[in-house]
Amino acid sequence: MAMDNRAAALARVEGLIRDIPDFPKPGILFKDITPLLGDAEGFRLSIELLADAIEGPGPEYIVGTESRGFIFGAALAFHLGAGFIPVRKPGKLPADVHSCEYQLEYGTDALEVHRDALHRGARTLIVDDLLATGGTARATGDLLRRLGAELLGYSFVIELTFLNARQQMTDAPVMSLIRY
Repeated sequence: MAMDNRAAALARVEGLIRDIPDFPKPGILFKDITPLLGDAEGFRLSIELLADAIEGPGPEYIVGTESRGFIFGAALAFHLGAGFIPVRKPGKLPADVHSCEYQLEYGTDALEVHRDALHRGARTLIVDDLLATGGTARATGDLLRRLGAELLGYSFVIELTFLNARQQMTDAPVMSLIRY
């Protein structure tokens, strides 16, 4: 995508993300992507921008985290001609899984991936809608390393820069379309 077209595309995508104050609790300014998803042109542009940001050899697999990572990840995988691997909350996958627990602001959570989801050395890219604290992304990266995959990077539509997650994610390149 040409630079002037890229700037226009980014502006269109960003214009479709709305702020919802005090959600899910007072003091939080939620970045709502549902208007972006509902706008066919805006959604298409977001996928093209994510694809254009990939450098070097492309991924064989896009890995999306539950749940909004499924939306962007599956669309990007289709666009690139890559496979899609879902990373889910515990108890959602039917076959043998690897599990990774990670810290939340108040407690812990876990993610799972099928043990046979990838072959050793598979080139993977983790995709999600939002980079906040980075816990989900780092846990997903840990799962991919357990499978022996090569992690090409992390790709996000939105990054909340004031949370400084990027500085903690040193195992692979981090790309985000829109930074707040």
